[in-house]
Amino acid sequence: MEFVKCLGHPEEFYNLLRFRIGVGRRKLIPKRDQDSLSSSLQTCYKYLNQTSRSFAAVIQALDGEMRHAVCIFYLVLRALDTLEDDMTLSTEKKIPLLQTFHTFLYDPDWRFTESKDKHRQVLEDFPTISLEFRNLAKKYQIVIADICKKMGFGMAEFVDKNVTSKQEWDKYCYYVAGLVGIGLSRLFSASEFEDPLVGEDTERANSMGLFLQKTNIIRDYLEDQQEGREFWPQEVWGRYAKKLGDFSKPENIDVAVQCMNELITNTLHHIPDVITYLSRLRNQSVFNFCAIPQVMAIATLAACYNNQQVFKGVVKIRKGQAVTLMMDATNMPAVKAILLQYVEEIYNRIPDSDPSCSKTREIISQIRMQNLPNCQLISRNHYSPVYLPFVMLLAALSWQYLTTLSQVTEDCSDRRTLI
Repeated sequence: MEFVKCLGHPEEFYNLLRFRIGVGRRKLIPKRDQDSLSSSLQTCYKYLNQTSRSFAAVIQALDGEMRHAVCIFYLVLRALDTLEDDMTLSTEKKIPLLQTFHTFLYDPDWRFTESKDKHRQVLEDFPTISLEFRNLAKKYQIVIADICKKMGFGMAEFVDKNVTSKQEWDKYCYYVAGLVGIGLSRLFSASEFEDPLVGEDTERANSMGLFLQKTNIIRDYLEDQQEGREFWPQEVWGRYAKKLGDFSKPENIDVAVQCMNELITNTLHHIPDVITYLSRLRNQSVFNFCAIPQVMAIATLAACYNNQQVFKGVVKIRKGQAVTLMMDATNMPAVKAILLQYVEEIYNRIPDSDPSCSKTREIISQIRMQNLPNCQLISRNHYSPVYLPFVMLLAALSWQYLTTLSQVTEDCSDRRTLI
């Protein structure tokens, strides 16, 4: 099926092949010498690769001290997130754990062995992670502990609380993703690879996290329903249905899509902040780390917009599409062009009958104004038409090989997002 999907996108076949044999991947994900690391730090990177499909590779591509700091930051938040996600824990046990979790960073012996979550290993072996946290420079420890404390209290607030208003939706996304963006930005500035402004502008950093988190929440409607979770704001879905679960019923598909389109329109409002944030970055590894998830998110939003499949199954961008985005999103003009391309795709599919159509067109017009006028859509067909038959044949013969492509090309599907 994936092979059939890519037949109309030969440039994606070409980029998949280039990425798989190492062309382009070496630039994005340089090989690091793991043998020089302590055994505990090697274990941390093992956990990173086991628990993150989306971010392990780009984290390991970061320069200097940032690599270890962000790795530990990710694992600390993954452990915190594992507690929040574990539905087998009672509220009475979960809330105190979330609120005091930040203190365990300085407890060499603390571990948690009662979790049934698939990522419970980061809790069971938390002493290894906390050891490497304490080995970080003090300037990184301060940031990680502060974000961990704020996130823990925020998660505890929403343990038994539904997201009712759009304001609460923003608040929940701030706790679980915006704080990640803010923390990472402070780490970037603390490392001195980025200017102080990057870490000081919390509004833009928050938008980076919210854009990713809202995209995941929109796309994961059906999965969350099946797991008994509800993250869509009642203020919005309540205008279309009596219960959020009603959207999965075939007779409600039209209003379900209209509700989703309204939430996508809300999410698009973060793009101007995303552009401003990315335009300030100077370090190439930081830029790649931040830009790649954002272009994946806009591609995912475009795939979801006005798409009934969100309420019937899984909506994903193609692997070849993901690889092409990774290889292209390495400079600001290219990122602007990618963002513009996908908002134009959304614009061209806006139904006149959609209740949010005027608001969707309005925010896209604002994005157009910020995104250029001078930036043109880039061509991502990095191949000569002369070689197209060869590329298609080679891709077909190599399809089985390509299915083993590194998980780095998977969609950003973790509930907890990193910018």
